[in-house]
Amino acid sequence: MSSVRPFLLSLSVLAIPHAATAAPTVLEKAQRQPLNIPAIVMFLIFVGATLVITWWAASRTRSMNEFYTAGGGITGFQNGLALAGDYMSAAALLGLTSMIFFHGYDGVIYAISFFVAWPLLLFLFAERIRNLGRVTIADIASFRLDQNRIRTLTAFGSLTVVCFYLVVQMVGAGQLIELLFGLPYNYAVVAVGVLMAIYVTFGGMVATTWVQIIKAALLLFGGTVLAVLALSRFDFSFDTLFSQAVAIHKGGAGILLPSKLVADPMAMISLSIGLVFGTAGLPHILMRFFTVPDAKAARKSVFVAAGFIGFFFLIVVVLGMAAIVIVGQDPRFYEGGKIGGKLIGGGNMPVMHLAQALGGNLMLGFLSAVAFATILAVVSGLTMAGTSAISHDLYVMVCKKNHATQADERRVSRVASVCIGVMAVVLGMLFKDQNIAFLVALTFGVAASVNFPILALSMYWKGLTTRGALCGGVAGLISSVALVVLSPAVWVKVLGHAQPVYPYDYPAIVSMTIAFLFAWLGSVTDRSDRAARERSRFDEQFVRAQTGWGVAGKTSH
Repeated sequence: MSSVRPFLLSLSVLAIPHAATAAPTVLEKAQRQPLNIPAIVMFLIFVGATLVITWWAASRTRSMNEFYTAGGGITGFQNGLALAGDYMSAAALLGLTSMIFFHGYDGVIYAISFFVAWPLLLFLFAERIRNLGRVTIADIASFRLDQNRIRTLTAFGSLTVVCFYLVVQMVGAGQLIELLFGLPYNYAVVAVGVLMAIYVTFGGMVATTWVQIIKAALLLFGGTVLAVLALSRFDFSFDTLFSQAVAIHKGGAGILLPSKLVADPMAMISLSIGLVFGTAGLPHILMRFFTVPDAKAARKSVFVAAGFIGFFFLIVVVLGMAAIVIVGQDPRFYEGGKIGGKLIGGGNMPVMHLAQALGGNLMLGFLSAVAFATILAVVSGLTMAGTSAISHDLYVMVCKKNHATQADERRVSRVASVCIGVMAVVLGMLFKDQNIAFLVALTFGVAASVNFPILALSMYWKGLTTRGALCGGVAGLISSVALVVLSPAVWVKVLGHAQPVYPYDYPAIVSMTIAFLFAWLGSVTDRSDRAARERSRFDEQFVRAQTGWGVAGKTSH
């Protein structure tokens, strides 16, 4: 058990999609790369292109429905590529290749495990979410339950996830760009905050979607080109590639076998539960199902996203193994020219060194710019989810009882996006030198313990009542936060205690169970007339979830 904890902690930011390579425990304090002119030029080109897209999107965003969901006018293929863009991160490119470079098959286990959430989304959530919701996941949870209380709970759960994830992304942006571009940390954080506020405030979901699509295309293109260049060194033979990697790596044939990740099955199960069900509770992922015209397009978007993501992770495996051979034998990439020593730029740089070895500064600059574009795309999606929760759920539906004017709602949404941007910048600066690995555990723990149980039970269990949902959501939120504080990531690493109270870095195996238990207990003990009415509406909800009856392809808001 003890052997796996530091390993999981050190990978906690890198291993999870969307999470930036950010924390001091992950992004090592290392020698800064020389000023990368190609990367800066390509980054400026990308920023200029996305600002043009935002200007174009602003001219097309005339109603709040278009602001929140692009008017439901995104095709299944486009939304699938945008979903892939939300899921494929700088962490996947840098972190997973680094894991494979150092640990071999253990990194492959992580890459494969990320697929598990997508069949869950495809078969259990995609169609029902599209048929039952309009703007946010609170629309689904409150369909037959008390609007005010459930929307408030779900909105705060979503905002908690968004805020913690934004901290990770902002610290990641600062650390990564400081390392690769030579841009000071605070300037990088401010630049990301300003750009994400512009994308969301003026372009809404249309601009956010196209930023994600462009970023996904660039990442897939760059990764594919680099993989082809790498395989050409081995005559396009996987057998040759893996044989040479085994011969060179200090772990020998052991790199083709699982090792540290299976040292503690309970830790691995808790991590897997958090990844799978946490992904199914991330608001910025789930709200993408509202951007397509119907349930068929929602299913197609998940199918397309899974295909692109699967292809990308196969590329990552190739790049990681190729880096073992190419980077591992090149003294240029080691401090002091000592092979096997410390990599220049830190432990997350194997794929960047591989890019330089195969394509020179041009390929290195391209991948560096794509890494930054990845963070921009993710923070835009997060900001969009947070803005929607504030303006639609809390302001319009809770405060104004669905009687707010579009002008007022638009004004609140713009203020909310700017405030989220400012908050993200401030928190990014405050957490600059902090261990933020626990925030990733907390993010996925909250998503798996608050959002996922409420969504799943509201759609699949007739017996759920408002009291049960509140009990489950609050219990899941409190337990997930408490267990993270008591875990090795905080209790030992941050607070300095000798032994953790809770032995695992990820709380989902306990907190999600507590959430479901309290939701069940609160519901079965609720004998009120309101609870009876809520149960009686389940049949109506079931028909709509299955058939889409009563759902317009493009609704006005």
